[in-house]
Amino acid sequence: MPDRLSVRALFFIALAMPFVGCNNLQVDEIAISPTSQSISVGQTAQFIAVGLTGHGGNHPGTVSNITDQVAWTSSAPAVATIDAQGVATGVSAGTTTITATINGYTGLLGATATLTITSSSTGVGTVSGIASLAVIPGSQAVQSPGATAQFIAIGTSTTGVTVDLTNQVAWGSTSAQIATIGATSGLATAVGQGNDTITALYTNPGGGSTVTGTAAFTVTSGVSEQFTAVTIIPNSQSLSASDQTGQFIALGTLGSNGTEEDVTDSPQITWSSAIPSIATVSATGLATGVSAGSTSVTAELRNPDGSIVSTQANLSITNTPAPEPLLSLTIIPASITVNNLQDTGQFLAIGTFSQPPTTRDLTNSVTWLTSAPNVFPVNSNGTGIPNPGIDAGVVTAYGTGSATIIAEELNPTLTNNSIQTATATFNCPLILPTPTTAGSCYPGSQTNGLLATLTVYNEGLNTTDWLVTAPSATGTPDVIHCGPGSPGAGYGGSVCVSSYPVGSAVILTAPAGAGAFGGWSVNCTTLVAISAAGPNSCEVFLTTNDTVGAVFN
Repeated sequence: MPDRLSVRALFFIALAMPFVGCNNLQVDEIAISPTSQSISVGQTAQFIAVGLTGHGGNHPGTVSNITDQVAWTSSAPAVATIDAQGVATGVSAGTTTITATINGYTGLLGATATLTITSSSTGVGTVSGIASLAVIPGSQAVQSPGATAQFIAIGTSTTGVTVDLTNQVAWGSTSAQIATIGATSGLATAVGQGNDTITALYTNPGGGSTVTGTAAFTVTSGVSEQFTAVTIIPNSQSLSASDQTGQFIALGTLGSNGTEEDVTDSPQITWSSAIPSIATVSATGLATGVSAGSTSVTAELRNPDGSIVSTQANLSITNTPAPEPLLSLTIIPASITVNNLQDTGQFLAIGTFSQPPTTRDLTNSVTWLTSAPNVFPVNSNGTGIPNPGIDAGVVTAYGTGSATIIAEELNPTLTNNSIQTATATFNCPLILPTPTTAGSCYPGSQTNGLLATLTVYNEGLNTTDWLVTAPSATGTPDVIHCGPGSPGAGYGGSVCVSSYPVGSAVILTAPAGAGAFGGWSVNCTTLVAISAAGPNSCEVFLTTNDTVGAVFN
């Protein structure tokens, strides 16, 4: 074979091109993939033939799947046979050479591969269960809407046999605004500019397991998905003229499915105040009172095609001195990553004030928002009353990717709508399982877990002598032993994590002398009256992964 393309390069280039017949084409080069396989007696294996046309020179040529255009032969039919579609069947133990030939541009062209047959049998005509699925190539890019690209699904059985499953998998596209794909053909068609994920799903016969494969598909030009509306939260605020500030948040609505995105500080948005002498607004939506009066705040969101959607909110400025504000709002942890679909993560909202108690758990009083409500919804139904099973700030993974989680809090000492905000991230990364790795967030990963993870944080300002302890589910002491007040090697740390059986009731304790204690987060029920000197304890019921905060001042 000429040196212009290796067999492997030729194969992968071919898989990036639409399948075309070669009845009227004269092929310059031919290759078989894979170059070797091993199966048992009675099993089948798929071979694929690809050809390059273009007749040399400076032309790049065309690479095509010619599996059904070549003549397939086996050097030892008593060992294995092969049909006109490149499907080989093991007959008896041994090794045979598989050959594909075609009448090419320079004459008869051929390529070979090796097939080994072992003596064990799983039944004539059958292939053992598919253990993994690969979409080939792993990424493709086209320039404009209407362009197509072919993807192929190759399955690998538990015994290492490869099978072409392109027409047996269920194909899908994560964004129909970027690309569509034939449900059983694997042929992707560009719709609009952007990055898409192509998925292939195969279910083993007889109600067996499901395996998936993914690939990236990029459309480099065309029209991006457009925003159809923008909303300002809150829609009205009242601030003091003494330079009091208030944050506005802008949520853009995408036309395809109504998903809202936080576009507050996006380069596509422009903020403005109708009367800057009354109030100004920054490029990030932060309004500042200047003088008494009323004005409107406008958010204009510009789409890539030049169209604009906009909305307004009302802003009143008074001469009343600004009351003591909520100084800051923080979400802990700053990021949560889960491994299975339908897994959850608990976020806590912590406020800091200028007057005691300076640190307060605001989880059940804030408003929770998510940038991906259809994929990563967040609960915002806290009642403010500590009780078992409280679930404000809980995010659930119904898909893969990541989302920005937002907490908004009205200043509780104000009669207006000035708000503080904080953000965190929630992730469910798609990692396909392999024979040696568990994978994460793939379809079928949503099996109910037997264990829940408990994470303990210090919410307060004390960083010197705080301490929280908890026993194991069977009573072993100090499985959780967290904080700089911990005696002994291996203890300490600002965050403690431990696993418990789902349904466990875990009692957390802040011993006497472990800093000035200020309280527990609302999802941990207080067992004794809070005492600054301690000891203090609370109980949390674990139905899923949970986060508990302890305030040490």
